[in-house]
This record gives sequence, C-alpha cells and structure tokens, in this order.
Amino acid sequence: MISWIDGARGTRIDWRDRGLQYGDGLFETMRVRAGRVRLLDAHLERLLAGCARLGITPPPAARLRRELAAAAAGHGDAVLKLIVTRGRGERGYRPTGRERSTRILSRWPAPPSAGCDPARPITVRVCRTRLGLNPALAGLKTLNRLESVLARAEWRDARIAEGLMLDVEGHVVCGTMSNLFLRQGTVLATPLLDRCGVAGVMRRFVLGEARSLGLRPSERRIGLQDLASAEEVFVTNALAGPVPIGVIRHGRERWRPFATETARRLRERLDASR
Repeated sequence: MISWIDGARGTRIDWRDRGLQYGDGLFETMRVRAGRVRLLDAHLERLLAGCARLGITPPPAARLRRELAAAAAGHGDAVLKLIVTRGRGERGYRPTGRERSTRILSRWPAPPSAGCDPARPITVRVCRTRLGLNPALAGLKTLNRLESVLARAEWRDARIAEGLMLDVEGHVVCGTMSNLFLRQGTVLATPLLDRCGVAGVMRRFVLGEARSLGLRPSERRIGLQDLASAEEVFVTNALAGPVPIGVIRHGRERWRPFATETARRLRERLDASR
C-alpha cells in the first residue's frame, strides 16, 4: 500500500482532523484497470456533490484528476481510495468555516474478489443490523460506516460473500458494501435511497444501461418478499461490477431461483466501456 497526504507521500494525519474526530468527510473507492481509473467522472461527480451537501470546500477537481491519474499510471489492476475530510478543526462539532480540506489517497492491490467470475453466483445472507433513516445523509458515501462495520462482523463463513441490510422499517436497502438490483420480467428494480444507503457509481452505471438492454429501471421500496419472488438478483460495487446472487440465506430459509443473464450482459457492457 502506498499513500499520499495532500499530494505528498506520507502516512501521518493531524489528530485534530475532523475526519478522525467526527467522521466529517467522504470517500471514493475506485478500480484501476490498464492504468486508468474506471468510471472516474462518476466518482468525482459524486465526491464533489457530496462535498457541496456537507459544506466542505473540496480540492480542485483538476488537481484530483492529476493525482488520481498519477497514482493509477503503470498499474494494470489496483484499487485507489480517496478520502476528503473537512480538515483540521477546533474542538466541538460546529465547523468554523475556516477549515481547509484534507485529501488522503492510497493505492492497494486489487482483491481477488474484484475479478470474480460473473458466471459464478455468490451466496449472501440477510443481516440483523439495521440501517437508520436520515434523509440529510442519504446517498452519500460518508466516512461514518459503522452500520456496515457491525453488519459485516455478523459472519465469518467464507462461503458467504455479502450481507444484505434492511432499514429500521424492514425494507431492503443494500449490501454492506454494495447496491442491490432485482429483475422481474423486464423490470429492473433497485431500492430507493432517499432515506439511507449509498448511491454507488456502479449503481448509476447499471441504471444508465438498463433501457439499452430492454429493461425498465425502477427505484422503489423493496421488501424481502420481493427478493424471494425475483427472477434475478445481483449486487454491484465499483470494484467488482455486477455480481449475480445464487443463494440468499434468511434465517433457516434459502432462496435460490435466480438467473444470471442481466449481470452477465452488464459486465460485458462495463468491460467494453474501458
């Protein structure tokens, strides 16, 4: 792993940084393929939009592009993680407005799961940890991911690749590190993220490609019964792309009747877009 703090190689961050003190910041996790960041425009658009919503003055977009391109160059398959915090601050929750944002960029080897075979469906489980409702932060990829941390700690079975999370009202929202899609006929549905959850860049890619595949995209509330009756279910994230689900475990129940065609076709579109 190699890291840069505000553009300079390093590993130390000021203990007064609000990202450390309060989780006051955002992050992007990006896949590098053939020395280039995949879906870079979408990542930067989401990051800058998130900064605007939180009132964080972001680093210039041109500077971020240069630093990301330099970190990705010469690396055929890697992961970049970019964190932007509000910066060093005084004690107390209230920002002064004088803070200068901190950017932390790190490069990691791509995990084996990032190159998973889309023809091999994964097994997932339904988590006990629930997501709270907070429309003010819904859709953002903030540094506060404690609900996902607790959910991911629920299992150690290596055969389970992901956990699905419900909100406090029992609606299915997402995975611990992914967005969720289900297909019934020609309707491709994904949970509405107006009250919680992260709006992933791969989710955006799938919604943008759906109609060209003859599918009608729909964002709505989804219940567990919808998963049980779906023809196809898959998850997405920026590293792995679309990944089909073959088995959903919910207590003693096992739901299995899932096709993989849509995930496969989307993966082909994603590979062609590089």
